[in-house]
Amino acid sequence: MSALFDSAKFVMSVSELDGLPDTDLPEIAFAGRSNAGKSTAINVLTRQVRLAFSSKTPGRTQLLNFFELSVKGLKPRERKPVGFFVDLPGYGFAKASPETRKNWEGLVGGYVQQRPQLTGMVVVMDARRPFMPADEFLLDFISFRPELKLHFLLNKADQLKNMERRAALNIAQKRAAEIGPQVSVQLFSGLKKEGVEQLQKVLSGWLNQPYP
Repeated sequence: MSALFDSAKFVMSVSELDGLPDTDLPEIAFAGRSNAGKSTAINVLTRQVRLAFSSKTPGRTQLLNFFELSVKGLKPRERKPVGFFVDLPGYGFAKASPETRKNWEGLVGGYVQQRPQLTGMVVVMDARRPFMPADEFLLDFISFRPELKLHFLLNKADQLKNMERRAALNIAQKRAAEIGPQVSVQLFSGLKKEGVEQLQKVLSGWLNQPYP
């Protein structure tokens, strides 16, 4: 486990693009359908029970939530910020109003396509149902940023049998290969805390921080 992720703390919520923080630190976004377990993944990753909150209604909370990550500074008790996690609003719009979908596209689409500090994105998917139409909708936005690092996190893998796990991983690896070499894939379980160290290692690399 890494102390870097334990340091995560909430710093701000943003509802409009002109409210984004003025910083040059790298940002890692977390995206996923509203029932994919995105908030649970963030909480398990940072070993904090309620750092990120979830909503059962897609797009209900139209906010970008920023969490600062830091390391020890040179002075006692000094912390040096090294990056941010950004929790994006959940997607999956079957029950959402056209206005909600439009707002999501404006906020999230604008952030993903225009934010130079955005270094990479963790796309959280239900391992039992990866690459749903809503997931592909998100990937269309990401296609405008071919340099953006992606990590497909197949959550709820504990609910799959071994053969199903291999099949899900194979599907994700093939989809990753279609996009490019900047995409990585792993199985994960927020409930069982499976794959946490693997995820931490990937994200540490994105932030140019040693692991562990």
